[in-house]
Amino acid sequence: MVTITVNGMPPKTQPVDRKYFEEDVRAFEKEHPKIRIDAREGQMDPKTFSAKLAGGQLEDVFYVYFTDPAGLIQRRQGADITAYVKDMPYYDQIKTDYLKVFTGPDDKLYGLPNGQYSLGLVYNRALFAKAGLDPDRPPATWEEVRAAARKITALGDGAVGYADYSKNNQGGWHFTAWVYSMGGDIAVEEQGRWKAAFDSDAGRRALQALHDMRWTDNTMGTRQLLQIEDVQKMMGAGKLGMYMAGPDNIPTIVKQFERKYEDYGIAAMPNGNATLGGGNGFMFNPKASPEKIKAGIEWVQWKYLNPERTEFEDKRASGNDVPIGLPLDRLLTGAAAERQDAAHRKYANVPQDNYKPFVEGNARLEQKVEPPNAQQVYTVLDGVMQAVLTKKDADLDQLLADAAEKVDGILATVK
Repeated sequence: MVTITVNGMPPKTQPVDRKYFEEDVRAFEKEHPKIRIDAREGQMDPKTFSAKLAGGQLEDVFYVYFTDPAGLIQRRQGADITAYVKDMPYYDQIKTDYLKVFTGPDDKLYGLPNGQYSLGLVYNRALFAKAGLDPDRPPATWEEVRAAARKITALGDGAVGYADYSKNNQGGWHFTAWVYSMGGDIAVEEQGRWKAAFDSDAGRRALQALHDMRWTDNTMGTRQLLQIEDVQKMMGAGKLGMYMAGPDNIPTIVKQFERKYEDYGIAAMPNGNATLGGGNGFMFNPKASPEKIKAGIEWVQWKYLNPERTEFEDKRASGNDVPIGLPLDRLLTGAAAERQDAAHRKYANVPQDNYKPFVEGNARLEQKVEPPNAQQVYTVLDGVMQAVLTKKDADLDQLLADAAEKVDGILATVK
């Protein structure tokens, strides 16, 4: 018998999610009589992590965001699990982009993903139809986004073709996605040191596209310095054509503004290069015994990477007003993904055809994670987004050069 401590249990403020989690622990223990799960609330807290590890308080299996593993691996704060995953069910069908997040410079594996998001283009299908655009063929390039935004804005009555964020670090987050979509990078590592990489052709094209939609076409509205809530409100009011977001935005808009799922579609990130993806997963305490690591891997696979349970989970959730069939947490490929998709189709209560452009396009894109020290970097890049959206004569080259100098200073502290 082995007992493992794991975190990631939903708090009591999420009673339904917590109830499901507790049910899953009991079901897992019944199927694995030699493993006991000691589940705890909480996720990765960088401020307390090292102290918890040093003091023997860190769980055997601990929750991390995609931005955490690189530093943890470098500091030897996660166990090497390479030898233990060889016989793990469905391991060979996990998307390599997400395994890459948990792979060290030594090509060893230090964790497993359990959730992911990718940014795409959420759009209003009704406005598309009204503007003479085909809602089933959303824009696939930024040029097509620009053309569609012109047609939507031409409808008048306060319609805005495209909106974007530019404050509270959300502008920097989206500028990162813009640069990735143009084939560029925000930061690159050279000889063990990180440096800014967005003062580039990709960075210039991203800013030029935003500048042209805002000032030449006037398709981004006059109100700027927006954040996610502002843009969701515009979409919920039926006044916005498109904005950059993940599929999880759709239920927020539908529920908050009493809209219908049929009103919204989502397309893949334009230009066919890459999208900004994020997510979370689990790593393993470097002090844990081989038995605990093996048991932890069994738990993570059974609970989070298990197409055999998808139908059960969808059926269970279907009675609780949970949207089923949104293109979320697509971690697996091949037959495993097909099995999950079949279950989602069976219990879907949202129009899956509306998300086909996202699912099909996204499968062809590279999923790139956030840069190191992301939030500090985004604070600087917010200023770039704000300038280009509020100053018609903003000097794009100067904006990029000044921001790159500041970001170089931030990245110099990455260890």
